[in-house]
Amino acid sequence: MRRAVFWRAAFFSPADFFSWIAFLALLAAAAPCPAQVTYERIRNAEKEPQNWLTYSGDYSGRRHSPLKQIDVTNAAKLRPAWIFQMDLSHKLETSPVVVNGVMYITEPPSNVTALDARTGRPYWRYRRTLPQGLRYCCGQVNRGVAVLGDRVFVGTMDAHLVALDAHSGLVRWDVEVESFAAGYSITAAPLVVKDRVIIGVSGGELGILGFIDAYDAATGRRVWRRYTIPGNGMPEQKTWAGESWGRGSAAPWMTGSYDPALNLIYWGSGNPGPNWNGDERAGDNLFSNCLLAIDADTSGFRWHFQFTPHDVWAWDAAQVPVLVDAPFKGKPRKLIVTPNRNGFYYVLDRASGEFLLAVPFVKQTWAERIDEKGRPVVKPDAIPSTAGAKVYPSPEGATNWYSPAFSPITGLLYAAVREAGAVMYKAPALFRPGSLFAGGSWRPVPGEEARGAVRALQLEDGRMKWEFPLQTQPWAGLLSTAGGLVFGGTEEGHFFALDAASGKVLWRFPAGGRITANPVTYMVDGRQHVTIASGQALVAFALE
Repeated sequence: MRRAVFWRAAFFSPADFFSWIAFLALLAAAAPCPAQVTYERIRNAEKEPQNWLTYSGDYSGRRHSPLKQIDVTNAAKLRPAWIFQMDLSHKLETSPVVVNGVMYITEPPSNVTALDARTGRPYWRYRRTLPQGLRYCCGQVNRGVAVLGDRVFVGTMDAHLVALDAHSGLVRWDVEVESFAAGYSITAAPLVVKDRVIIGVSGGELGILGFIDAYDAATGRRVWRRYTIPGNGMPEQKTWAGESWGRGSAAPWMTGSYDPALNLIYWGSGNPGPNWNGDERAGDNLFSNCLLAIDADTSGFRWHFQFTPHDVWAWDAAQVPVLVDAPFKGKPRKLIVTPNRNGFYYVLDRASGEFLLAVPFVKQTWAERIDEKGRPVVKPDAIPSTAGAKVYPSPEGATNWYSPAFSPITGLLYAAVREAGAVMYKAPALFRPGSLFAGGSWRPVPGEEARGAVRALQLEDGRMKWEFPLQTQPWAGLLSTAGGLVFGGTEEGHFFALDAASGKVLWRFPAGGRITANPVTYMVDGRQHVTIASGQALVAFALE
């Protein structure tokens, strides 16, 4: 075999020769072949805290790391270990995945890079050429990848799901999830469960029909599709007046969580379309604004819970749900907790979907209360109108896509929150496939300065334990560690570490670029790192 390859190389044309040189260069730069990332490894991610194996670190959505080399006593000694610069024209929202010293990140709009987690040196880059005529609402962004076996999976702005070779970055398969011309796109990191890749779609502002898909990781064959709008014959379709369900949106545009013991995937769905005007879609509009418990094998709904029925404020429920096993009112429970965009913190039983608690965690003026079944009692003057209705929180929400964190050590849930209201207006909505489908607009409350904070909430009752004020509203998620720390970032480009028990700031670094991403932590060569995307760069920190 070696002689055959040598003979062919000896008679290359000049073009072939340079192609061969380029191929050898690719092999030389390729990432070290990582050990197979199996489902069992991800299921037991807490046993290898040196890695960050999936979007939230593990299946629970807690974004908590058992690493504790960096702790409350030495966090002030953190220094940049390396910086990877990118040439971007879009917001950087990537959350890295780290496997055995190799880091996989996305660069917007739909690119993937493998880095040496020790130095930040790139091993390979996948660059996707996107078609003309993309339709999207809120920027060309991408939040991360998933890894299973020897493959890296990424969703794209033109609504494809792509499998890349983890060693070389070469495309193993590429499937169209849905037509980008109809307004579909993918901005979330996929979630791998068993031998399948789970992904939800974006495009809720364009009148799409939201859905969650599962694909065979080896072949790219679609295994199932679960729409977030009830189809014909489903009783829930009656929660949409007339044919309004056919453009109901409810896009499940973020990454979900998974409970292997219950075999349930938990995924949040977006708000119904059009925004701000619900006149033509009378009813609760299921399954928009819901937390959906989906059987991982069959795609059947086990249960659903709707946070904001008939949403006219654009408070989708796409936030990453957090799974916690803890006592509730003296009884051990399998809980799911989530600070919702509508301003309420919720606790549910994740096995049954039973509603347990809802309390405000920011200023809210739209609901008189949440009743004993978890349904809000809406104030009539909070409904958007042609004259405008002042409502708290704003359409950007009490929180947004960026992740909360939960520490099993402190028992606290940490959330980056937004304190802001808005004047919301209703207007006629005209549906045209692939075009913006909005029934109104909004503006900030005149003369009011919005603010943000990191808040630590008690798990069982949602009461605030402490608060760390931010100068502006956040767009960055949080990370908790066994070192007693909570990491976060700001719009001004500051990356910081807080004492997880008290909220005291222990360290702050001016990264110099807007932070709109989630931090992660990992260990390589016995050295713990914490990394965050800032501006057009990814920065990794370690102890000096």
